[in-house]
Amino acid sequence: MARDFQRQSALAHLHLHTRGGGGPPDAALTLCERPYRGQLLLRGNVADADFVAAVTQVLGVGLPQEPNTSAGTDGCNALWLGPDEWLLVVPDGREAETESALTAALRGRHHAVTDVSAGRAVIGLAGPRARDVLMKGCSLDMHPRVFSAGQCAQTRLARCQVLLHQVDAAPTYDVYAQRSYANYVWRWVEDAGREYDVAIVM
Repeated sequence: MARDFQRQSALAHLHLHTRGGGGPPDAALTLCERPYRGQLLLRGNVADADFVAAVTQVLGVGLPQEPNTSAGTDGCNALWLGPDEWLLVVPDGREAETESALTAALRGRHHAVTDVSAGRAVIGLAGPRARDVLMKGCSLDMHPRVFSAGQCAQTRLARCQVLLHQVDAAPTYDVYAQRSYANYVWRWVEDAGREYDVAIVM
């Protein structure tokens, strides 16, 4: 594992910090990288009430059981990936602690917890045109009546597999992309948003 001073985000080579605040102040689309998020893949049986209770106690949030939904607090977000699979997103540095706590709480029960923090980059989009930009490259029906705050889905964006999470009604979105595709996804989103004006934020 790289030491903290050696660590680089997936988009470090773009030097986004030098562009922070760039773009018109009334830009209809803002972009940012959300680096260093702790990400854990959790698998288990939601029909097992003790499994659900143990996870809820550790995380402080219940696991979403409806397809394509999320649940969260400031300390943890749980994103539904499948009937027995969730992505847990925790603050940077909390992943090992959370993994250990879940492993201890679920000992003796059918489960799996895997740290996948280094595998995905997270790109944030916000603003009144964020939905329009995503619709250019995504086949999901993203109308607010269908895909709204708190929902998530595994889909393709510009032919790249991503996990899309609508954080709020602003709308604000987090796009989780495999680290090796982060550069491609960022450049595609930035280019797709040019007609609306883009501001890079930190």
